[in-house]
Amino acid sequence: MDAVELYLLGRKLLKIAESAFPDDGRGGGLPTSVRMILIDVSENPGSSIGEITARTGFPQSHVSASVARLRDLGALETSIDARDGRRTVVRLAEDIRERRAVRASLPIDGPLASALGTADPADVAQVTDALEGVAERLIPRALGRIRSSSAAQHQAG
Repeated sequence: MDAVELYLLGRKLLKIAESAFPDDGRGGGLPTSVRMILIDVSENPGSSIGEITARTGFPQSHVSASVARLRDLGALETSIDARDGRRTVVRLAEDIRERRAVRASLPIDGPLASALGTADPADVAQVTDALEGVAERLIPRALGRIRSSSAAQHQAG
């Protein structure tokens, strides 16, 4: 696999993931770049606009506009950094943090089966297992947070 093939695979996986998200009227229709900023803030609470810009690679103007849009939608909260009044600090809104803690898993079986062009559960399971293996190697910290949150939800419910 070369860089172009990896890039194409990444884009395809992103599209499969996006199709698994329900469009409940609360941001499901956001552009991918805005959603990526929301995800970055979720993973890095208390970040400045500059830090988000550095991690995402988006222009600062886009990050600022996206943060303002997400704040207006009630997904993010912003405040002035107490230590440096020039910095705006961004975090998930309280109700989003609460919903995130009890969110249901979003299954990918249907969208993955569609992308694979098969309804065979064994084929879907094989690809899901391969994706799990790659994820465990590349994003173990993120998986750990997601899975511990999901386990806490199941124990509470």
